[in-house]
Amino acid sequence: MSAWATRPWRALLAATAIALAAALCADDASAQKNQGPPNALQGFSQNRDEPVKIRAASLELREKDKMATFTGDVHVLQGDTEMHCKVLVVFYEEETGGRAVKAADPGPGGDRQISRIEAKGDVVVVQKDQNATGDRATFNMRENTVTLVGNVVVTRGTDVLRGQRLTVDLTSGVSKMDGGRVDGIFQAGPRGPPDPRNPVEKSNPAEKR
Repeated sequence: MSAWATRPWRALLAATAIALAAALCADDASAQKNQGPPNALQGFSQNRDEPVKIRAASLELREKDKMATFTGDVHVLQGDTEMHCKVLVVFYEEETGGRAVKAADPGPGGDRQISRIEAKGDVVVVQKDQNATGDRATFNMRENTVTLVGNVVVTRGTDVLRGQRLTVDLTSGVSKMDGGRVDGIFQAGPRGPPDPRNPVEKSNPAEKR
C-alpha cells in the first residue's frame, strides 16, 4: 500500500509504536514489585530497545477525526511481548509549537501525540508464561493506565484470575480487578514427587494385628 510510505503514515505509525511500547511494558520497578497474583499487563519484561511491529489486514487513517484504525487479525509484537485483537483504534492529537492543529488543516505538519488506544474483539496479550484475555482493552496514555474489560482471564503459569474488569496503573504498579465476582486459583508452591525417605502410611498399623 503506497499510503504507508507517506509522511502522515510514518509519523502516526512511529507514534503508535512508542505508545504501545510504553503501555505494554511496565517499568522494571513495577514488574519486580508484583510478585503476587498473576498480572500479564504489569509483569511484562522491558522490551523498549526492541522495534514494535504492527501487522493487520488493513489500515484506515482519518485525519479530520484524528484517528487510525487497524482491522483484520491485528498483531502487535515487541520483543517477547505480543498482542492480538480484531480491531485496533488509535486516537491522536497534532501539535505544532505547543499549539493544537485545527482538524481542517491539511498536510502532515506537527507532531502526533497518542492520547488513547482501543483494542477490540478477542484481545489477547502474551509474554512468556503470562497472558491476559478480554473482550476489549483501553490504553490511556495521559493517565498511563491499561483497562481490560469483559470476561477477563489473567494467567501466570498455573495461577488463574478471572473477573469482568482489570485496571492496571503502570506508574504505581497497582492493579485492581472489579466489576463483578472475582475468582482466583493460586498454587501455594511447587509440588515435587514424595520423598522416599518419608513413606506415607497406607494403612493403620493396628489393623495388621
